[in-house]
Amino acid sequence: MATLIGPEGTVFVGLDIGSTKVCMLVGHLDLENRLRVIGVGIVPSTGMRKGGVVNLEALSKAISLAKDKAERTSGFEITSALVSLSGNQIESMNSRGMAGVTGRTIGYDDVARALDAARSVAIPFNRELVHVVPRGFVVDGQDGIRSAIGMYGYRLEVETHIVTANQTSLRNLEKAVEAAGIDIDGFVLSSLAAGELVLSETEREMGVVVCDIGGGTCDIAVYIEGASWHTAAIPVGGDHMTSDIAQGLHLPLETAESIKIQHGTCRPMMGSHDQLVTMKPFGQGSKVQVRVAELAGILEPRVEEIFSLVRQEIKRSGYDALLPAGLVVTGGASQMHGLDLVAADVLQLPVRTAQPDNLRGLVDKLSDPSYSTGVGLLHWGRLQEEDINLDHRSMAWPRFDLGRAAGLLRRLLPG
Repeated sequence: MATLIGPEGTVFVGLDIGSTKVCMLVGHLDLENRLRVIGVGIVPSTGMRKGGVVNLEALSKAISLAKDKAERTSGFEITSALVSLSGNQIESMNSRGMAGVTGRTIGYDDVARALDAARSVAIPFNRELVHVVPRGFVVDGQDGIRSAIGMYGYRLEVETHIVTANQTSLRNLEKAVEAAGIDIDGFVLSSLAAGELVLSETEREMGVVVCDIGGGTCDIAVYIEGASWHTAAIPVGGDHMTSDIAQGLHLPLETAESIKIQHGTCRPMMGSHDQLVTMKPFGQGSKVQVRVAELAGILEPRVEEIFSLVRQEIKRSGYDALLPAGLVVTGGASQMHGLDLVAADVLQLPVRTAQPDNLRGLVDKLSDPSYSTGVGLLHWGRLQEEDINLDHRSMAWPRFDLGRAAGLLRRLLPG
């Protein structure tokens, strides 16, 4: 677990590494059993692009800076963390595993054997297992079973969602994190970490898509019947919006990013079309003013492209007709005014924007959607640490050990 033991009890650490920022969070449970954030380290990200390492030394330095800040604010020496994973390196598939039971009560060892069989699906030599997410169980042909523990049967099957990562990308990310003096307790797909935080149980049960729009990618996860059934990464994100503004208005990237954050809109509010935004373009000339409507004209096509790609991915999954709860969008770029309206028009689904809530501690720094993954990592660590029903959360054993898996299942599955 990404945990430390301190005077407050168990302390959880999450490290969210993105294309635009590195965010390290430290949290613990207060006396009311609510998550309290006690340490925050946020620095600009360098050396990362679309979920892949492009400059190992620069990325390691950024992680070290984030670690130093989190240690100063929390008062803890950080030695390990759960680490987010995103980008084009991610691939997923669904698999089924079977274990013979021979007419007796099904136990944790049987479930572990079925999961082991599911993860034994042929994975290319350059891929590494990241998550094995149980979607449901089948006992002697009876499907729709959430937990098979304690049931009687002869044949146990488990339906799983398997997430893999490019081995080279994973090793380079490991090297960057470990060079910063941090042991990796596990990787968590960013869309699953965000989904753990921002989705309600009702949304997960009914059918919903969580869409985490980061700087370099847009990561999605489809939840049905309480479990993740499909995950994917789309190689377009907030950085592309910034680039569009910079090119369209002849601005430095730093200026374009500031304009996007402060004035970005893809659906101007009533009466705001003619409002002016002042900016200084390249060259030696004076500042210029641009109408909000012109800025929206640059951003809306890019936002439409992102959600058109999301729509294509949902269609490709085959679950497009099973999503009555619609889309929940989070991540830094989700704050843009009108983005939810464009998403609803493109997808023809209900859309809401989500951000971290129900937090205590240093919440003033974490109250916008760009920190959903980081806070979600803390929740992930908490749920793995406690005896909470995690039968539809992820069981991730890249270096699988059957005995260890059975022991973990005794804590994670109801029985």
